[in-house]
Parts: sequence; C-alpha cells; structure tokens
Amino acid sequence: MRRHKLIRCCLVLFSALRLSGPPAWSDPASMADRQAHPRIALDVEQVPQDLSPDGVAIELVPVLEGLTNPLYVTNARDGTNRLFIVEQAGRILVLQSGAAAPTVFLDIRSKVLSGGERGLLGLAVHPHMTDNRRFFVNYTRRPDGATVIAEYRVSAANRDVAETSESVLLTLLQPFANHNGGMIEFGPDGFLYIGMGDGGSGNDPGNRAQDTQELLGKILRIDVDHPEGPSAPYSSPSTNPFFGADPGRDEIFALGFRNPWRFSFDRGTGQLFVGDVGQGAREEVDMVTLGGNYGWRVFEGNRCTDLGPAPCNASSFTPPIAEYDHTGGRCSVTGGYVYRGNRSSLPAGGYVYADFCSGEIFLLRDGVQSLLLDTALSISSFGEDESGEIYVVGLGGTVHRIVNPNAPPNAPPDAAVALSAEALRTGQTITYQATVTPGSPPTLGDIYLGALLPDGVTFLSLVQGPTGAISMVLGLSPIPFLAGIAFSQPMVIPFSYTFLGSEPGGTYIAFAGMAVAGSDPLQSINQLSLGIKAFQFTP
Repeated sequence: MRRHKLIRCCLVLFSALRLSGPPAWSDPASMADRQAHPRIALDVEQVPQDLSPDGVAIELVPVLEGLTNPLYVTNARDGTNRLFIVEQAGRILVLQSGAAAPTVFLDIRSKVLSGGERGLLGLAVHPHMTDNRRFFVNYTRRPDGATVIAEYRVSAANRDVAETSESVLLTLLQPFANHNGGMIEFGPDGFLYIGMGDGGSGNDPGNRAQDTQELLGKILRIDVDHPEGPSAPYSSPSTNPFFGADPGRDEIFALGFRNPWRFSFDRGTGQLFVGDVGQGAREEVDMVTLGGNYGWRVFEGNRCTDLGPAPCNASSFTPPIAEYDHTGGRCSVTGGYVYRGNRSSLPAGGYVYADFCSGEIFLLRDGVQSLLLDTALSISSFGEDESGEIYVVGLGGTVHRIVNPNAPPNAPPDAAVALSAEALRTGQTITYQATVTPGSPPTLGDIYLGALLPDGVTFLSLVQGPTGAISMVLGLSPIPFLAGIAFSQPMVIPFSYTFLGSEPGGTYIAFAGMAVAGSDPLQSINQLSLGIKAFQFTP
C-alpha cells in the first residue's frame, strides 16, 4: 500500500515540475555596538520568540574557523557537495565534503584592492560548470577600486584548482570607496544577476540609484552565454525593462537600491530576495521583480527621506516586504536565503537573514519577522549547500551550518544531478550522474532517476540494491516498483538514455531523488529530496 501511494505522489511531483552608513562589516566603529544590548522590536511589534505553535530552535554547528575575512560561501552545483569560501583579500577556498580544512581554489590578491567595503565580494558558479568549467567573480580592482565582473575557468586537469587567466566582462568605475554591492548569482533563467550599490558616500549624492542611464544602485541581468561580439563579451536579455530603444541601460533588471548586500533566488519558486542596506534609520528586505523600482534615495524602507528629486509618492515605488530600524544596536542587513532544505533545520519557505552589527539571525515567514538566534558573530553572509541547507559566514573567520536539534532523527539524504549534455537530437544520448548522500543515521528509502518529457511521459531508472544496478522502465505503465535501500556512504549513480526520435521536442527535466517513507504504513512520503536539471531535445 505504502509503495503505490509513494509512486503516485512522486509522479504528481514530477508533473508539477513542468508546469544607513556603509555596511557594518566595513566600519570598525560599529563594532562598539557589539556589546550586550536589549533586544528591541523589529519595526513596531515585539519580536516573537516562537516560530510556530511548537516553537523552533536552531543551533550553529562549526564547519570552518581560522579564515581571513570570509564574505561568502556557495556550492559547486555538480554533485560533489564541495563548498567554496570567498575571502575578502582575494582568495577562494574549496572545502571537500567531509574534509576538515579547505585548499586554495583561486588566488587573485594581486588584482584586488581590499579593505573597508572593497575586496573580492562575489562568486557565481555557472549552472553547467561541470561541462564548461566557467565561473565568475566580482571584485574591486587595484589601484582605483573599480568594480570588475570577470570570468575564470576550472582547470581541466584538477577540478579543485582554477586557471589563472581572466576574461573581463564588465568594469564599472566607482565614485567613492563604499557601497560596492558585490553579490552575483545565476538566476533560474540562466542569466547572471549582479548587485550594484549606489556608488557610495552618503545619501546617494549623484542620485545614481534612480538614474536609468547609470548601472549603479541597480540589480543588473546579463547573458554570459551569448556575447554580442568579440568586443562585447556578454549581451542583455531582450526582456530587460530598458532594452533597445527604451531610454536606460540595457543591463538593468531593477533599480532604486542603496547597497544590495547579498541576494538569493528561492530554489522552490524562483523569486529573488534582496537585503538592501539602509542609510541611518531603516534596513529592508525586498522581493525583486523585473522592472521594479525599490525607492532609494526617495525612500529608505517605507520612510520618506525628503532627498528628492522625485516626490515621496509611495505608489511610484515597490515597498519592502520587511524592514526594521536601528534600535538595539542594529545597523546593516545581511541578506540570506529561503529555506528549502530537507533536514527540517528551519520552517520550509521561511526567509533567513541577519543584522551584521547585532549578530541576530531573523526569520521572515508569512509576513512576520521573528528572532531565530542571537549570536556573537559579525555575519557577513549566508550560503547554501547543494541540498539547500543554510550556512552562516562570520567575518571574524568562521563558517557555521544552521541545524535544528529537534529535527526528525532520520534526516533524508540529498540528491543532486550533474548533466553531461544540454542540447540533444535524435540518436544522441543523455548522460548524467546522480549523487545521493545519506542522512544520519543511514536512511532507508527509495532512490529514483529519470527524466520528464514535455508531454508528461516519464522514463525512470531503478536502483535494485546497494550495488547500484540500474534498469529502466518507459512511460507510466507499468508503474515501476521503487526499491528500498539503506546506505551510509555517498552513492554516485550514472544514467543514460538514447533519444529514438519518437519523443516530442522541447525542454526536458532530468531528475534524481530519494523518498523516505512515513512512519505510518499508509502514509506515502514523509520526506522527499529531489535534484533537477533542464536540457533541450530536438527531434
């Protein structure tokens, strides 16, 4: 009974798949605010201490220490469960799954002007780095502090070392030393998003954030896979709001930001969340959409600044989804992530963020801001691993992972998909590998691999036992029997399928997953982990 309900649930899921002053880390004076202080309300109402009727507690488990001004952590998107750690001076370190210490992946300290709000500020791994070896960085260059967006490549001989040659995509001169933004990330649309501050000083003296002829004070979106030409190493998507004849820079996706310090995409919905650092009164979190204007310098959060030149007409701007003031020693928001992990570390769909000065970690859920944990850290960033678990980066040299000590004991495994081909024709073979890592203690569950066709027809492969033997079932009938398997070490499972020409053309989704049964024999799924990647097929 349980297995039939489990299969139906999985197939439904597969079908659904179709369808202030400067940021505080730069300001030594702000560290005086790190002393003990009373916890005052975020905004107006008292901060609730419980996140649900039962309450949710989190702890920070140490992952690394002894780092030098770490500013970011991210994953490789390739099924290896490696973590990349960005250090402000210009190094990127790589930490292998299960390793105690990282190694140097890239060292560009000779290129980077570091100090204050300058340095190596961002890293974005190309969605297909496994095949094309490409990744991108955001740094302020020597000697003038201009922002550089550059491409590097992973060594063909060693995936844990980067080549040193650089290809510069974009250079932006900075009128002042602060408000450089720094976050870069690929969106679910495959484009590279870039967060740019307003150019610095205070109160945006050049009104750059509202000037559509300026790239400062914006979220930019560019296409790094289809350059305009040899002298233009990227192009702008035609759907950008000021593309073409419309007045304004083609690269702009959204405007009106003071200093967007960390943004992320909800891996469940694709929505873009931005933490925008305020001037002297308000910190804000924005849900950013195409063409939105988020108010700075006319508004700081929902507060009219009277700086003009535009009038404080709230209907002309998009308000934040959350904000808080500078009471209690708070001064600078650090944007975070929507939790979509499978270890029940946090409520699913809750957005996690922090204040750098106070060290508090907050949760935004159903429009309510809550205090999760009061730490002694200067939180410079958050990050995600491949399974959606969230990490906390401390400027003092640490990386921690958020855990829930009251999470279910049989934590589900993680599933990741690494595709070897994205565009296929009849007679060609799709090949990918799925990496499934166990929970703790080892979990008994059902592993499944396959792909979803545009018309909903699914082909599955079946893991028969711990040896990883694979068979394949075409279509939805007969329904395959998914085998239960318990394992304590990561399994890397290859899978391939040759397109015969009878399949419809379009976008396909390769998936790998593992479902853990509910405790009730009639319950279908208690926990489910799913990794997906899209590719194109042309008959």
